[in-house]
Amino acid sequence: MKTKGIIKNKVNIVTLGCSKNLVDSEVLYTQLKGNGFKVDHESKKDDAQIVVINTCGFIDNAKEESVNTILRYADAKAAGVVDKVYVTGCLSHRYKDELAVEIPTVDAWFGTNELPRLLKTLKADYKHELVGERLLTTPAHYAYLKIAEGCDRPCSFCAIPIMRGGHVSKSIDELVKETQSLARRGTKELILIAQDLTYYGLDIYKKRNLSELLARLSDVDGIEWIRLQYAYPAGFPLDILDIMNERSNICKYLDMPLQSGSTEILKTMRRGITREKTEDLIARIRDKVPNISLRTTLIVGHPGETDAAFDETYEFVEKMRFDRLGAFQYSHEDQTHSYSLEDNIPAEVKQERADTIMELQQGISWELNQHKIGQTLKVLFDRKEGGNFIGRTEFDSPEVDNEVLIPASQYVRLGDYANIKITSAEEFDLYGELVP
Repeated sequence: MKTKGIIKNKVNIVTLGCSKNLVDSEVLYTQLKGNGFKVDHESKKDDAQIVVINTCGFIDNAKEESVNTILRYADAKAAGVVDKVYVTGCLSHRYKDELAVEIPTVDAWFGTNELPRLLKTLKADYKHELVGERLLTTPAHYAYLKIAEGCDRPCSFCAIPIMRGGHVSKSIDELVKETQSLARRGTKELILIAQDLTYYGLDIYKKRNLSELLARLSDVDGIEWIRLQYAYPAGFPLDILDIMNERSNICKYLDMPLQSGSTEILKTMRRGITREKTEDLIARIRDKVPNISLRTTLIVGHPGETDAAFDETYEFVEKMRFDRLGAFQYSHEDQTHSYSLEDNIPAEVKQERADTIMELQQGISWELNQHKIGQTLKVLFDRKEGGNFIGRTEFDSPEVDNEVLIPASQYVRLGDYANIKITSAEEFDLYGELVP
């Protein structure tokens, strides 16, 4: 028996995984609203007739979360709490045939590039006039801008090309139009995302064209911060640092996943770069933009990572002193090149190595943050939580980086910038007071 209270033609979109998935969900959200559907994103009310789950299939933990979420809504359908359950995104793209057998309650499965088919199944039209328009699921003052889809890199551990296909850049004109639309609706911070930002333009302009894109986007009225996430080190286009210095609204921030500090492991990973070349690149970046904040991610426990190779990565982190860092345990992904290698690092060793790197980084972060005490920083405020307003500097991306906290007694408006004097600091948080 169906539960009373289900709202007909109401869709709840559930998003798992990265910011690229979030953008896909926002595009779906916009198309459904344009077709007259009532739409929620990650609603807790359980009153939607239809649930669309946008899954992640990148590593084991993400796959497990996606499967558990699908099972939860499959159970809700069996209990009559929802009528229809549809699954899209990376996990569905990669494993939909197997999943359809294992979880037959799901009404339909869709790949990463099947939005028109998903809309047709929902009896909705794909509205071309809405292309470039997005209803945000983030706070209105910041938005992710996906500048390309897929990836052409040959990294041995990565399944993204399997799930997302090859690299396809959006045109500069299309991205400028989307940015102008976001700015008109109050977006102040633009976070550029792609599997590899630095490859941008090679397919359509026959050259790396991220610097021209940045120049065009920075000219859009109302955009006060532009942030770069997911830059690839091999073939890094240094001209983007020139535009970063020239334009005050391009954040002195770069997220560049490096994966390892061992040349041997980088070779096994097919990263196309050595530790020595990586260190030289970091030195050149810091020389060109002295106050830049560098974020990176590392993978520990890749097949063949000996104790000596891990020690190299530890020494690399110790030497480079990254502003932000995340360490992930290697996940043995089928259909990747690394899957042909023996997954020979025990789970407990992977965990220990990740913990060791993060403990090192915690100390580095604490030391770097102590130097910020007494400085006055421009802060964009995202939310109020407990007795504090919480925001970020230009050196910090949402969700993953440091935050700045001030007492709620010192009122600031959410989505606005304010000058904050830093009075104390911990490993990952800064505390301050409003400068009149």
